[in-house]
Amino acid sequence: MIHKNIVCPVCGAACDDIQIEIKDGKIETKNVCKMGISRFKEITSPRRFKQPLLKFGGKLRPVSWDGALQIAADILTSAKRPLIYIGSETSCEAYEVGLMIGEYLGAIVDTVGNGAIVMGTQEAGKVGATEGQKKNKGDLMVYWGTNPLESMPRQMSRYGVFPRGYWTKRGRFDRTILTVDPRKTLTAKASDLQVQLKPDSDYELVSALLTLLNGRVPHHSVEEITGVSVHVMEEMLDLMKNCNFGTISVGAGLSSSPGKYRNIEIAMSLVKELNKYSKFTLGIIRSHCNAAGFSQVASYMYGYPFGLDFMRGHPRYNPGEFTTVDLLREKDIDAAFVICADLLSQIPPDCATYLEEIPLICLDTIPCPTTSLSDIVLPGVIDSMECEGTFYRLDDVPVYFEPFLDSPFKFTQSNEDTLKQLFEKIKEKKNQDSIFQDSVFPFTYIDDLKTQNCSSRSYTSSGQLSF
Repeated sequence: MIHKNIVCPVCGAACDDIQIEIKDGKIETKNVCKMGISRFKEITSPRRFKQPLLKFGGKLRPVSWDGALQIAADILTSAKRPLIYIGSETSCEAYEVGLMIGEYLGAIVDTVGNGAIVMGTQEAGKVGATEGQKKNKGDLMVYWGTNPLESMPRQMSRYGVFPRGYWTKRGRFDRTILTVDPRKTLTAKASDLQVQLKPDSDYELVSALLTLLNGRVPHHSVEEITGVSVHVMEEMLDLMKNCNFGTISVGAGLSSSPGKYRNIEIAMSLVKELNKYSKFTLGIIRSHCNAAGFSQVASYMYGYPFGLDFMRGHPRYNPGEFTTVDLLREKDIDAAFVICADLLSQIPPDCATYLEEIPLICLDTIPCPTTSLSDIVLPGVIDSMECEGTFYRLDDVPVYFEPFLDSPFKFTQSNEDTLKQLFEKIKEKKNQDSIFQDSVFPFTYIDDLKTQNCSSRSYTSSGQLSF
């Protein structure tokens, strides 16, 4: 049987034209990029987690579902300052439950880093457009600090460059492509003009463009700082001012260079000024599927987009203090729950070292560095394939998805369901003196986690546990 119109859960493009056919236990795909193929193959992967795991004698071993949830709830309720880190590979419905758990526990809730882009938007506002508008109207595409041909292969083929739109009937021939990047990427090779600036000089280049846009000549030192001549800057501005509908698509290359969110802020200021000459917008290339979803859900629930601290009973927001890397570096948390993300691969070594020292719970589908450090691993359900829900596309458009398979587990139907069950366990724990009172699981596992370092971490119990 062929399943059509499946939503891909890999990158921010959230392609909704995927076709899937399962033959003899093998996945055959259509309209899928290489990244998407590897994700869809996780359905039948032999490496996939099929049951809960508990660290016992330094190794992860199978445990009952109810027992795993009870111990996870005990870790989170026993912690004075837990961290709930929610990745982008799950639905907005799961985000909502995760945030409610954080509020109930007085925990800190954070997500995969798009913080600089969100902060820049807060400072300057954003003139945005949907990907469909870019496809139908856009005749100038600027890719700044991003390489979508490799990080989001179908963005250019579905929306940005090659498709034929209502006012761009010739597709690529009706569009001009401008790339701003210190590297000669595949996207740059496919562009009409590449501006190869020096690394970490994005802010200076945008400042010079704004100076030229206001009728003045920037200081001659800007050529040495950016590696871009004033003549090339004038050529860039000429393209921007004389297009019918232009858009700048920014990526992590812009927000991660010195200046961080100030780079995004000044880029948005440039877009505002360009709207005096032509219709111009700014978009964000989000390399993770539902990276835009967390800030949407957290903002409408609590008013803040990421890094929420509920320790005082109400949400607080202070990037640099309540964000994951800063908390780990300052050793401000004593337990962590990582949901659908490989946190260990995204943080500096000193933060990863501290993550080894505290109790760690992980919800994921396949093994990764984070799951190898975890004390409890809860198996994840793959969104858009095995359960329904909502993603936010890179242009902040919500996309509802329906599954073409049932959940492979009897004990949970989705990641949202898993978090709801865990939430109930946490409430039960809070309403009694100890989660192990009158229980068939009289463990002292939590005490072991707090008293032993990662190299000697082990499981002990005063009762019996069947694996």
